[in-house]
Amino acid sequence: MDFSNLKYYVPSPVSNNPQTIIKDLIVYGATPAGITAAVQAKRMGLTVAIAEFGSHIGGITASGLGATDLGAKAAIGGLSREFYKKIGKYYGKEEQWTFEPKAAKHVFISWIEEHNIPVYYGQHLKEVEVKDKEINEIVMENGNTFKGAYFVDASYEGDLMAKANISYTVGRESNAIYDETYNGVRLGEPHHKFETPVDPYVIEGDKESGLLPGVTEDATIQSSQGEGDHRIQSYNFRICLTNDLENRVPFPEPPKYDSNRYLILLRYINAGVWDAMNLHIMLPNGKSDLNNYGAVSTDNIGMNYQWPEGSYQTREEIFQDHVNYNLGMLYFLSNDMRVPLHIREEVSQWGLPKDEFESTGHWPPQLYIRESRRMRSDYVMTDNNCLGETSVDDSIGLASYQMDSHHVRRVVLDGKCVNEGDVEVPISPYPISYRSIRPRADECTNLLVPVCLSSSHIAYGSIRMEPVFMIIGQSAGAAAGLAFKNKTSVQNIDYNELKKELNSADQVLQWDPAIGDDPLERMKNTFGK
Repeated sequence: MDFSNLKYYVPSPVSNNPQTIIKDLIVYGATPAGITAAVQAKRMGLTVAIAEFGSHIGGITASGLGATDLGAKAAIGGLSREFYKKIGKYYGKEEQWTFEPKAAKHVFISWIEEHNIPVYYGQHLKEVEVKDKEINEIVMENGNTFKGAYFVDASYEGDLMAKANISYTVGRESNAIYDETYNGVRLGEPHHKFETPVDPYVIEGDKESGLLPGVTEDATIQSSQGEGDHRIQSYNFRICLTNDLENRVPFPEPPKYDSNRYLILLRYINAGVWDAMNLHIMLPNGKSDLNNYGAVSTDNIGMNYQWPEGSYQTREEIFQDHVNYNLGMLYFLSNDMRVPLHIREEVSQWGLPKDEFESTGHWPPQLYIRESRRMRSDYVMTDNNCLGETSVDDSIGLASYQMDSHHVRRVVLDGKCVNEGDVEVPISPYPISYRSIRPRADECTNLLVPVCLSSSHIAYGSIRMEPVFMIIGQSAGAAAGLAFKNKTSVQNIDYNELKKELNSADQVLQWDPAIGDDPLERMKNTFGK
């Protein structure tokens, strides 16, 4: 298997003929949010270009996340809803919420081509020139320069925002900071926990033998419940698999395979629990979207803390570690003779699809960056928004997925493995503030940040879903369009004018309980709570 192109970062030599791209709006990141921002601005008459760090379009939506993380369908409008209708057309249906990666890529490319929006790939941000609180230009590692009247940082990491010296944070706040309930350290949560005790030591029962790979610390020095720290929720790949024999490539051994990384999984299996591949949602044409499930699965817990503020080379090392961990787990489960035969046979029925990700060894090119930097603006979205305890009067769209944080670390408590950090709290749809996607006026007046928006860790766990990013991206594009039209700062646009523009674009700005599509009510009806 050729994984030579499966890279997050390859240094770019300085071009002998660097380009200067001048547009009304420059979008950094060809993520779904970046694409909808660009499309909306173009529909409003702006000239637009997208600068993409890698060689992939469509972010995680076109990189394996084919089972849409939904709260309420009725909360999804505008270009986000249009995306799922176009996916439906791809499959000969009115609307479709599960899809193959190549279907998502097809829709994103068709949008780009339809609106004649140039995308420049391999643009590694090096410098941001800010003068009088305005970004004038951004300069890439290869020497290319992008100049615009307005900018959108649609990257998963918030790199443009950071290089423009916008205030941001990384990690989990304590509950006390924003008077929250579900932030900070979370021990004892009921989901994705060890269902039976597993010894954490290399030699079972022998503390002096050291911790198994994947166990990060002894929690005798644990933080208090609800206390903040630097940690972020775990990453993985949303792995597209197939059980179609004609289209299936058996799981290859990864470039740096270490079977010891799965000893904790093996102990868990031998203790009677086999659930690592339970969240395996079928997609069209015999494919699936494999996500993390249970105590030990595809989440590479605790191995991503350096990603948000790390150098590109540091991120490349983390990226490859996640490739080796995720692919290695599948290879281990299907080949290692210590794994029970029935599990090896079950896993071996699956493989990588030949007709997906052909340039990267049939492996998804985008790591699932569930959380990175988060801007600090005049308004911070918190779990009080998610729970409906506070609201906003400048809605740019709705979020409706549960507050959802994956585990952030695996520790030792009382001689046993314990996962910490998971939160799953159902909520009703709620509005996202415009103030949360634009910086403070004393920091920058021509930048919008739809992905790494101003939010607490736990509120971000609800907002961070791809349909919502498409919603917020479109609203950012509309705000840029109005700022450009009125020759004003992103802070000074008239919200009523923005609201009118968003309503005309079929965005859903307020939730109507009469719709009957409330995920919290569904949960209550299902479980009788």
